[in-house]
Amino acid sequence: MDPKATLADMRRRAELGGGEQRLRRQRDAGKLTARERIDLLFDAGTFEELDEFVTHRCRDFGMADQIIPGDGVVSGFGRINGRLTFAFAQDFTVFGGSLSETNAAKIVKVMDLAMKMGAPIVGLNDSGGARIQEGVVSLGGYADVFLRNTLASGVVPQISAIMGPCAGGAVYSPAITDFTVMVRHTSYMFVTGPDVLRTVTHEEVTKEELGGAMTHNERSGVSHFAADNDQECILLIRELLSFVPNNNIDAAPRVETADPVDRADDSLDTLVPESPSQPYDMHEVIEAIVDDRYFFEVHEHFARNILVGFARLGGRPVGVVANQPAHLAGTLDIDASIKGARFVRFCDAFNIPLVTFEDVPGFLPGTAQEYGGIIRNGAKLLYAFAEATVPKLTVITRKAYGGAYCVMSSKHIRTDVNYAWPTAEIAVMGAEGAVNILYKRELDAAADPALGTEARSAKVAAERAARITEYREKFANPYIAAQHGFVDEVIQPRQTRAKLITALAALESKRERNPPKKHGNIPL
Repeated sequence: MDPKATLADMRRRAELGGGEQRLRRQRDAGKLTARERIDLLFDAGTFEELDEFVTHRCRDFGMADQIIPGDGVVSGFGRINGRLTFAFAQDFTVFGGSLSETNAAKIVKVMDLAMKMGAPIVGLNDSGGARIQEGVVSLGGYADVFLRNTLASGVVPQISAIMGPCAGGAVYSPAITDFTVMVRHTSYMFVTGPDVLRTVTHEEVTKEELGGAMTHNERSGVSHFAADNDQECILLIRELLSFVPNNNIDAAPRVETADPVDRADDSLDTLVPESPSQPYDMHEVIEAIVDDRYFFEVHEHFARNILVGFARLGGRPVGVVANQPAHLAGTLDIDASIKGARFVRFCDAFNIPLVTFEDVPGFLPGTAQEYGGIIRNGAKLLYAFAEATVPKLTVITRKAYGGAYCVMSSKHIRTDVNYAWPTAEIAVMGAEGAVNILYKRELDAAADPALGTEARSAKVAAERAARITEYREKFANPYIAAQHGFVDEVIQPRQTRAKLITALAALESKRERNPPKKHGNIPL
């Protein structure tokens, strides 16, 4: 037997996966093959495949005659933007990408190597689930993967792409990872599929409605990004990796920028409306301040009353958290609190400074929020900010009311530098509500029954307006907080970029530790 001929034949068989017909079917469905995805993910010519010739060990149910090198997953390492990264890509053309004992062992191997080398892990998921023919060993394989996901959490970045089906136990590996990307119309995730629901609960729902990309981007928040196709999904992952470090010891990669540090955007001085009830788009604030006006938003479609994502300031990656007055007035609700907390904890785990833009009137009121546990879930965001030891900077643009002021990275929970714009209102509650309580006697007295209806209304309105002005001057303006040291400086909005970059440079050597403990008990 010619060893060279055997090697070439084995490689051809591995590259063919489930065969030409199944590869064609994959492409006809609008999907790339596993190897095409790997080629697009890694810098050209850098991918080194591991366990290319591994095959399954099942000899029952006719499987002895179906031996395919690689056994349905392509795994290995290479370079993404020049940086070492490990990855695996499930091959749906081979037994539907189902997870076998050896298939799982390949994934576990690259995860273990990534941990040893301190490099990110990318999983390209396209699988029908556990390989039924192998029974409990395939289930054990999933548990082996879940354990590695858990051990790697907070040590190396983990990114999951859902590029086909992901059902049953398979969904829990992506759920543990840091970021999940789904592809519209070709990917879905659910614990229990539509057929079972139809039988057990008599619910009629399609795969897309139950677990499609937009369902998990808009409603459940399980997915962080939605891509239009496989190509866009892979390029999004490459861009995401450009903002994060290789591991929890390294710093995030910096880039050169031609955007001047002292660039002042005069539009910021007039961006916040005079009326406190008038909305504006916080995207405009962020984009006017960050490098090249580029904000890489995470969880764009979920809990839109809070914004999270990555940007750069002076070439250095930062995590941005911002209330969004254009949606639900920027209030914090259950979903926004969970979304913000998860992102804050990722940034803290991987040494990415946090920049918070605050305009929050409070927590969203209502029975649905109270019954849903807004107290417990709102505490998650508070806990995350308080726990974080990375450099933290906050800019209060307008409202900072009540407990929400405390939660949004206030000075009281160890935020390093807190700025406020002259438009900031820092108080227990808004002026309108506060006046009703503090000046109730004065307002009642203004409603003189001896006056006619119009005159009485006009007098009450005038009294209310005067008291609102008085309240804002006495309690709600940023200078009161500055006098107490809760705001380090009141700045002109156009100065914000230069102030933040200067503060980040000063905080570069920050060293802060939490008390020694096994781990905290965040209110999950």
